[in-house]
Amino acid sequence: MDDYFDLNQQSYDWCVRIFDRVKNLLKVRFRLHHEQSQLENGDIFLFNHFARAETFIPQYLIYHHHGGYCRSVASSAFFKDDTRLSRLLLDLGVVPNNHPQLMLLLATDILRGRKIVIFPEGGMVKDRQVIDDKGRYSVYSRSAEQRRAHHTGAARLATGLQIIKSAILHQHVKGNRRILEKWATSLHLGSVQALLEQAEKPVGIVPANITFYPLRINDNFLSRSAERIYKNLSARAVEELVIEGNLFFKETDMDIRLGETILLADTWEWWERFCVNRLASRLENPDQIFDINFFRKTFIRKTLAQGLRKSIANLRDDYMEDIYQEVTVNLSHLAARLIATLMTNDVESISRAKFQTMVYKTIKSIQPNKSIHLHRSLINPGIYRQLLKQESVELDRFLRSATKAELLEVSDDFIRFLPKLISEHEFDQVRLENPIEVYSNEIAPIFPVCRAVDEIVEAETPECDQLDPAHHFDDLKVQFHWDKEIFNQAKHAEINTLQTATENSSPFLLTANKDSKIAVLLTHGFLASPAEIRPLAEKIHALNITVLGTRIRGHGTSPWDLRERSWEQWLESVERGYEVLSSMAEKVLLVGFSTGGVLSLVSASADKPNIAGVCAICAPIKFQNKNMRFVPLMYGANKIVKWLSKYEGVMPFRPTEPENPHINYRHMPIRGLYELTRLVSHAKTAIPKIKCPVSIIQAEQDRVVEPTSANIIYKLLTARKKNLHWIPGSRHGIVYGDVGETNNLVCEFVRQLAHDSGTET
Repeated sequence: MDDYFDLNQQSYDWCVRIFDRVKNLLKVRFRLHHEQSQLENGDIFLFNHFARAETFIPQYLIYHHHGGYCRSVASSAFFKDDTRLSRLLLDLGVVPNNHPQLMLLLATDILRGRKIVIFPEGGMVKDRQVIDDKGRYSVYSRSAEQRRAHHTGAARLATGLQIIKSAILHQHVKGNRRILEKWATSLHLGSVQALLEQAEKPVGIVPANITFYPLRINDNFLSRSAERIYKNLSARAVEELVIEGNLFFKETDMDIRLGETILLADTWEWWERFCVNRLASRLENPDQIFDINFFRKTFIRKTLAQGLRKSIANLRDDYMEDIYQEVTVNLSHLAARLIATLMTNDVESISRAKFQTMVYKTIKSIQPNKSIHLHRSLINPGIYRQLLKQESVELDRFLRSATKAELLEVSDDFIRFLPKLISEHEFDQVRLENPIEVYSNEIAPIFPVCRAVDEIVEAETPECDQLDPAHHFDDLKVQFHWDKEIFNQAKHAEINTLQTATENSSPFLLTANKDSKIAVLLTHGFLASPAEIRPLAEKIHALNITVLGTRIRGHGTSPWDLRERSWEQWLESVERGYEVLSSMAEKVLLVGFSTGGVLSLVSASADKPNIAGVCAICAPIKFQNKNMRFVPLMYGANKIVKWLSKYEGVMPFRPTEPENPHINYRHMPIRGLYELTRLVSHAKTAIPKIKCPVSIIQAEQDRVVEPTSANIIYKLLTARKKNLHWIPGSRHGIVYGDVGETNNLVCEFVRQLAHDSGTET
């Protein structure tokens, strides 16, 4: 093509460097969820459109992660005059949408290795309403003031480009090198070989979705400054300054998800292939495929064009559906959809506790569905379980925003739905006036989520507020997988690759065959995982008693994880396990080995009426290694070094030779040792408060824990029922190896307490 113009790589690189610096000033957190093959094999990247900044962020991210240059299309209004802005846009690969040979220019770019970014919705979809009651996709057109189908430009471009590639291969098979040389020149590829290499590659379409969270409607410095400088701003301008200013200057997650690449040729039916091959064999020049007059000249071309018109529409529908399936679902989506569903069922108000429980149940319902992309707050129990404690930061933010918009009336006890929720709002005001509608619309195409909300609402009655104990236990497993993923990054690899633990380190639950009034919570030791106490758990379970093997936070994942945890978080792990069993049995017996024993003692010291007893095995109060006295000093030195430099400390980890290397970490974080000393110090004050029966088991010649620890614990106890058992031998790990029939001693203690509670074993 004669008027082909390429982007300016120098300007492009310069703008990328500028944005590299500027983005650090922004509050938005960019997260690109992708596989490298998607960036390599994709030619046309399709994005939904909600904010103006989206028009340059995809190009930046593609370049940042792949190095590929991108073309995009913009309104011709930006190019009416020859200005600095218009010249900069051209340098950055932006093409006016009225370019006379737009399709051929974009196709040429793809053949030359460029990526194309297109927004098939055409404009910003502020209300996020893309689906009607019958499940049909469409968007609101501001210019036409009515809803319309999505644009087919990307589908036409992909189809035309694939026909051009087929035509190139067709001419190659026929041996028409002169034609190929002509085409290589017209397409600015330089050589026939380069032309053929590009023709062999299938056209790839990558549907992608950008999800912002949260959506804030309060004023920001941009909107306030603009109003002071420019009086009488339009309502539309104010709305965009408020919403989009908050997206980028207040903490916001911007999740960009690339969907599965659509390889166009692989999607065609036989009749589509027939149409393509016939058209490809008739092309004299590549630009003919985008020329409407080419199809009007003969009856056959008209017929082929009609067939492809249907194919293009189907392709458009397929990739639009894929775009909307890539939404990152967050808590505000679920809360908004729940409110909409409740109102549909004529519910005018709901207790806040019940509402939060319903949101939690919805989260648990959709978590197993791997086709749904969940925001990190919905897969991190540390965040979403706040719903059960009436202190959810995420939900409180949503409710405050809805209250400000006068959509809800919220108190400590109740949430009331106000009439404004169902009022009609102007397209350019809906984000400010009804963010709940925007959130609800955004997940309307994700039918499994909507169905889950409907089922939760249908199942709920005033009497049905009970939570499934299985959900609580599942949260322990979800937490394990979350922690494991967080501490499995490249920066952790040096230590992680040296670990030899191969046993399943996930928490486990062994359920009794019949109702039991007592359940047992087992807690493992320092550097280990639930695998350490699994053999003991199976012995206890054989008594027809429910057993839960909990995982102490920081364990069973990575030494880096343990380095980040405090002893209070370790104790919280025990308390979480206790919560699970409390919903399954009348009494809970705490059994812990080593550090798990100390944690069990501390947990039992709290005023819990349903603690049946506690068994502590080789629980440390004193240690054989005298260097433990220097741990606080070393920990302090590490903190100072990390604070003053880029290094992690003088000695962040210390190698160790565990008794069970297939279960334990081989590297011990100094922070973990420090927290252990803090835990022991606290335990000395907690143990005298224990009132339930206590059994202490200690190896006589323990090589890790000073055996006198057992005597100290025994003397500190004020409980009426207490006993101390000594196990011959020098091993510390007497539970996993069942040294001296340690496990039988534990089972006997369990059997006795089960009998006292009225449970047959």
